[in-house]
Amino acid sequence: MASNPVGDSRETEHGLLESLGPGLITGAADDDPSGIATYSQVGAQFGFSLLWTMIVTFPLMVAIQEICGRLGRITGTGVTASLGKRYPRPYVVGIVALLCVANIFNLGADLAAMGDAAATVVGGKALVFAVAFGAISLALQILVPYRRYVNYLRWLTLVLFAYVATVFVVHVPWGEALPAAILPRFQHSSDYWMSLVAVLGTTLSPYLFFWQTAQEAEEVRLRSSEQPLKRKPAQAVAAFRRIAMDTRTGMAFSNIVALAIILTTAVTLHAHGANTSNTVETAADAARALKPLAGRFAFLLFALGIVGTGLLAIPVLAGSAGYAVASLMSWRGSLEKKPGQAPRFYGVIALATVVGIGLDFVGLNPIRALYLSAVLNGLVAAPVMFSVMRLADDPKIIGEFHLPAYLRWGGWLATAVMALASVAFLACSLLFKK
Repeated sequence: MASNPVGDSRETEHGLLESLGPGLITGAADDDPSGIATYSQVGAQFGFSLLWTMIVTFPLMVAIQEICGRLGRITGTGVTASLGKRYPRPYVVGIVALLCVANIFNLGADLAAMGDAAATVVGGKALVFAVAFGAISLALQILVPYRRYVNYLRWLTLVLFAYVATVFVVHVPWGEALPAAILPRFQHSSDYWMSLVAVLGTTLSPYLFFWQTAQEAEEVRLRSSEQPLKRKPAQAVAAFRRIAMDTRTGMAFSNIVALAIILTTAVTLHAHGANTSNTVETAADAARALKPLAGRFAFLLFALGIVGTGLLAIPVLAGSAGYAVASLMSWRGSLEKKPGQAPRFYGVIALATVVGIGLDFVGLNPIRALYLSAVLNGLVAAPVMFSVMRLADDPKIIGEFHLPAYLRWGGWLATAVMALASVAFLACSLLFKK
């Protein structure tokens, strides 16, 4: 299949950073304050025992996210629109409803963690900071065109290097850590298995599927030289190459950061016998606990990283809900459009953000919010992944662009793992939740 020189210009005329976008931002958004809290708890409670999960989940994340990226580039539409072409409307409505509710709880928990982290560093009331961060994120999404805003998000991913830097601040016994990252260490305890399922649920989150697909479709709409691949198949070689590089870079970035967080908390909090049930419930708790053990610099890096990752994740959570609802209702939806051109799309984003902020006002415990969002994500992730895999091999949806064998096998394996993880999480929640 020959490549189109006009369509390929994006890959040949720009550098690496300019070629990175939806995949990089999606991977970075996976390490939101909720994810940081999960990885911190895992490291503090189990030390190096769950490091291996970051190696195992990497190819699974790459497979399903690359498939989502390809789907958006092939069709020029988001997940919801493609689902609507194959599945009954009540099923699609249910998926979108669960996604939105889970995103709102996740958004509220992230804002609470950001506010808590900021207050820990500079003083003041955490709730005030949470409201300010939510308002800033919403204003940027509404007032800044997508072309500029996506560049801000791309550069904001660099804040995650704060967590990589903390690894060099603390002393890591690599002779113990490296074998643990390669060889699984299973433990016979309900807490271990719940933590394992929580890690899987954190790395394979439904909002990431919707966001990356929508962003690939958005990129097509923004470039006159590019068309959905169903219309311009000659652009496929370059497009798939870019999506693969972008996605693999983003997912590698995500898992390296998660590894760094687990390592940091393992060699500090776990090594000093931290009781995670009492001291590490949120990402901000982990930052505070690090201060007397690893020093003020590690504490500052960890705490400020929470704020930075939250500013990256909030628009992804709210935006993915906006794209899903707009597509479901056949509304005009694009971050490149001005609010007056897509009022209902921006209305969904605003509503999701405001309700997320409101959860912090009504006193919803951040841990409870994280738990509820995890349960909802568990309910929706596996069905969405199953549906995406069916769409990705449906000629009516993707035309001639069938999945290569490695993506087909990787995607179905990721779907099976997530289905088992969801069942296990719900079972553990019912059996062991106090």
